[in-house]
Amino acid sequence: MLRVPPDVNIADVGRMVGEPARAAMLVALLDGRALTATELAGVADVTRPTASAHLTRLSEGGLLRKTTRGRHRYFRIAGPEVAAMLEGMLLVAAGSAALRKVAGARIEPALRDARTCYDHLAGRLGVGLAEALVAKGALALTEEAGEITQTGRDLLASFGVPTEVTGRSQRLYCRPCMDWSERRWHIAGVLGTALLQRCLDLGWVDRALEGRAVTVTEKGRRGFAQTFDFEFTAASTATAGAASSAAEYRHAR
Repeated sequence: MLRVPPDVNIADVGRMVGEPARAAMLVALLDGRALTATELAGVADVTRPTASAHLTRLSEGGLLRKTTRGRHRYFRIAGPEVAAMLEGMLLVAAGSAALRKVAGARIEPALRDARTCYDHLAGRLGVGLAEALVAKGALALTEEAGEITQTGRDLLASFGVPTEVTGRSQRLYCRPCMDWSERRWHIAGVLGTALLQRCLDLGWVDRALEGRAVTVTEKGRRGFAQTFDFEFTAASTATAGAASSAAEYRHAR
């Protein structure tokens, strides 16, 4: 029987995440950026002193990392392991069919279309890109790991993404991450981070000033189609277009 070592307190981590205000702060930080204590107080709808107490608890518990710049304290997720845990909890929280229906209704269309999952792409964009790489024979993706083929190495190199782990990184180069809104895999690990950064550098996607949503630019739509044979159309745009066409048809009649 597996026994949890006495110095590993899973219950304490659960209590840290389980408090509603702290949970709201952690989810807000899942885009990988740092926010101030004041911004996180607003996210959680609590006073500054209350937010400060929660943030101290999360920092001391190893879930957040704090940096100070002048008079401001900035907080960010402590690392990819914490982000993966939180994404997994979101997935479990929306696990049953009934909960998935409720959760799906609550997801903003822009977030469902394209967002960041800590430091990589998620939503329909992230899932579609992963499936396009698999379809091209560039990537083999299982529940446990991802492996880049020689075709994939050539493709990624031409795209400007490194195909080897450099330095002392302990992260997997490519790992699957279950997308909690799409229920399919997107790409995490060093490769996921590199793909997001390259798409930002090329102007294929734009990050929102706040939150996790990203927007695929017209240049990005062409780039994804030409480079990865992946035609991305935002569901929200398609829905709006269908509604507009229906309205024009009714008006014409």
